[in-house]
Amino acid sequence: MLRFGPAGASPLFYAQGGKSSTAIPAWLAGMGLQAFEYQCSRGVNIGEETARALGAEAARYGISLSVHGPYYINLAAEGETRENTKRHLMRSLRAAAWMGARKVVFHPGAAGRNRAQALARALALLEEVLAEAEADNLAEITLAPETTGKQNQLGALDEVLALCRFGKRVVPTLDFAHLHAREGGTLTDAAAFRRVLEAVGEALGAAVLRDLHIHFSPIEYTAGGERRHRNLEEEGFGPAFAPLAEAILACGAGGTVICESADRQVADALIYQKIWQQVSKEVHPGE
Repeated sequence: MLRFGPAGASPLFYAQGGKSSTAIPAWLAGMGLQAFEYQCSRGVNIGEETARALGAEAARYGISLSVHGPYYINLAAEGETRENTKRHLMRSLRAAAWMGARKVVFHPGAAGRNRAQALARALALLEEVLAEAEADNLAEITLAPETTGKQNQLGALDEVLALCRFGKRVVPTLDFAHLHAREGGTLTDAAAFRRVLEAVGEALGAAVLRDLHIHFSPIEYTAGGERRHRNLEEEGFGPAFAPLAEAILACGAGGTVICESADRQVADALIYQKIWQQVSKEVHPGE
């Protein structure tokens, strides 16, 4: 029901002698993982040849790919930044198509002084991007706006669900660390996670629930929300993964879990996968 993998190339990959991104799928498969989110956070710099080679290796080893678009994206922007945002998203979609990635994840942008107006601008630009993507034969790639960790950003759950009004071409990325941070540490039990999943199901339907795109890691936060991602070797940072696993099973959900733990995204992804397997056996013994 769930695939697990890291966000970006882990330091462990390089420590074990890895050099090229095209070698990552084989390495991840050898570690027992099934997904990889290629990071374009500082710009889409991967060339077509490398992207296609990465995609071929991912298909060979059964690794599901996604792309994280640049941090410079701001759907609510105006003027030059608005046009740059469109270019960043189109380049991300094109890179995803080259490598056979299923989804392009991105942060929606700044909320500004008037969240409602910012959301309206974001919806208008997103509609333009979808039209351009269709004209460029990129409509098969799903855009996946992410719940964000800071309160001054667009990316509360209701805002992300509003951005998903365009049907199956736009679906949410549920970053539970970000939700935990922006809401002051509320994701403490299965019921809290279940409320998030039920809101997604009610807004977007069961098909979206069965193919969720999830980000997960421990996180440090302040009154304003996210401060920085942490990892499972650092004590005292939530949220815990077992309650989410329980909620996923209760809601009949599934999909992909991308681990964003700081410098331990592979090691922690393996721990989350083991927790998922344990919780699944407890809920469905004998399967």
